[in-house]
Amino acid sequence: MMKNNITGKAGVLLITASLCMLCSCKKAFDLNPKSEVAAQNNYRNVTDANAAVLGVYGKFLGLAEQYVVLNELRADLMDVTPNADHYLQEISQHHVTIGNPWADPRPFYSVINNCNDVLANLNIMLAANRITPADYSYRYSDVGALRSFLYLQLGIHFGTVPYVTDPIANVNDLKDASKYPKLAFKDLLAQLIAFTSALPWQQPYPSVITLINGSTTTSTPTPATISGFNFSNYFISKYCLLGDLYLWHAAYDPSDYVKAARAYKAQLDLPANVPATITTAAIFQFWKEPYGDVVNHTDFAVTYLRYRDQDINSLVSTNNLGWRSMFGRSMYPTYDKFLDTQWIWQMNFPSSTSPADPFVDLFSKAGGRYLVEPSQTAINNWNSQVQSIQTSSGFSTDFYQDARARLTYSDPTNNYSTYNHQNEIEKYLYTYQDATVAQSNKYGRWFLYRAAQLHLRFAEAANRDGRARLAYALLNTGIVTVFNPYVYSLTNPVQNGNGPSPLPPGSVVGGVNTPPNSDYTNIEQTFDTPPYDFDARTGATPYYRGNYYQQVGPRSVANLQSYPISYADPNNPANPQLLEDALILEDGLELAYEGARWGDLLRIAIRRNDFTYVSSRVGDKLSKDGYAGASTAQGKLAGGDVYLPFNW
Repeated sequence: MMKNNITGKAGVLLITASLCMLCSCKKAFDLNPKSEVAAQNNYRNVTDANAAVLGVYGKFLGLAEQYVVLNELRADLMDVTPNADHYLQEISQHHVTIGNPWADPRPFYSVINNCNDVLANLNIMLAANRITPADYSYRYSDVGALRSFLYLQLGIHFGTVPYVTDPIANVNDLKDASKYPKLAFKDLLAQLIAFTSALPWQQPYPSVITLINGSTTTSTPTPATISGFNFSNYFISKYCLLGDLYLWHAAYDPSDYVKAARAYKAQLDLPANVPATITTAAIFQFWKEPYGDVVNHTDFAVTYLRYRDQDINSLVSTNNLGWRSMFGRSMYPTYDKFLDTQWIWQMNFPSSTSPADPFVDLFSKAGGRYLVEPSQTAINNWNSQVQSIQTSSGFSTDFYQDARARLTYSDPTNNYSTYNHQNEIEKYLYTYQDATVAQSNKYGRWFLYRAAQLHLRFAEAANRDGRARLAYALLNTGIVTVFNPYVYSLTNPVQNGNGPSPLPPGSVVGGVNTPPNSDYTNIEQTFDTPPYDFDARTGATPYYRGNYYQQVGPRSVANLQSYPISYADPNNPANPQLLEDALILEDGLELAYEGARWGDLLRIAIRRNDFTYVSSRVGDKLSKDGYAGASTAQGKLAGGDVYLPFNW
């Protein structure tokens, strides 16, 4: 049972009981919608509404393992170990049979049904004046967005699915197409966009409402907790969701690329628009992918012990410092607020509650069954990268291997080059394996959305909307560098170390004169219309700091060599596909095993109407990992057979 320690005013026991009850219903597929009488008894006031919202998220937690398996094992970066049963093998090898529990859509529809029930009863509460319009809009929008996210997942994996917005008595009835007709993925996306864009509240929950804070005053918020866990990041970002929906639908309507970018930019700019909760200094780091702290390593960057930059054994790798620490910093009993600068959406599995952390069983050799591991394709992708380490003699270009590999998985042989049935995916295990954390304080994490993903998705949209240079900047070395004509110029793409040769003073790039006297007033910014307006100025005379002056992009955060500036040239005949391929590769290097990979590959395949984009990568994984049926699976996917059967 979950501990009864949700802080706040009234209804503490009710919220806890609701969350525990719905968390434990993982296999309850027969759900009866509440009657009007039940609504009157269970939806009496805002505290009851809070319990309903938290109950839905408790049920949602039960999808974590299936979500990660479907989004990663179906793609190219994860494969099975010899311990995996035939059901997991079917998912990886793309020959799923009816009855495979990983390919069962009912758990998703079970949570959707919970969402539908809550949404229907919130409408009843509003009509009966049992909740204020503001409190209604916050909670209705949150649950509605979560439902849209679940439908997006169903579309990604099953293609054509029923779109049901009212509570139903039995999820098994969804197989009856005469009762519940299916929508093609394209039409489903249109429906989701129409619903999600019309939600009355798009921002995060206000910090002073009872769901988030223990009071309704405007005083300094005191965050509520569940079993001692701060849960302010438990809730879906509606801006990120809407951006993703537009990004998918832009394959059918290219005017949606700018709409996707607009939604992502709203999330990026959010800290500056909510100054009451974010300090001025933090605005420069919140979700900005900032440069690393090479002295103290208080960052989420790939860094090395100082003056040992070319020694892989000096890589900073602890639960409190460096790139790895975004997966290991403390969330309980003390919450490390620095996590908020990277994480937009993540959830926890407290050891004292249900459901239990499923990722130990999936990934761990010590405490679980160790069912999946990194594929040879993933290992090769990391090892093909080149680090650009700043040393006293300049940039080194012969330090091969993306260090994020060593921070994402462990190889007991210290080889980090072979698919060997010993490598262990670590992102989800750092707290579990930490000997300094008492067993009673251990917990699991579910990673759902973070800053690097936001930057890469924005860049993907911007690139397709004719902003290749901005997309290049967000991927590589940042706006402050790429939009400084002394450093980067599309008219003079001569490589010099980590970038093109500087331009002489007085040169003109895009109509902007390079300034004398170190006056950065008119450079280091995009000079574009929203949502492509970014200010990264970091001038001394006059002194100025734009909101994005610390932003450097995932590749610089990882110490990787930048791509040639020709990737940003709109006149390059290989674009926009060339830069798009680089973005999707980076998605895999940065976000491996966080549940984004299959969707990233499928989205590009649909956009280009070329399913070999998926099949070639999955086929490469299967062949390198020794599966005899690799060519059959590759041919199946190449023909467009990319969805799971909607059956059970």
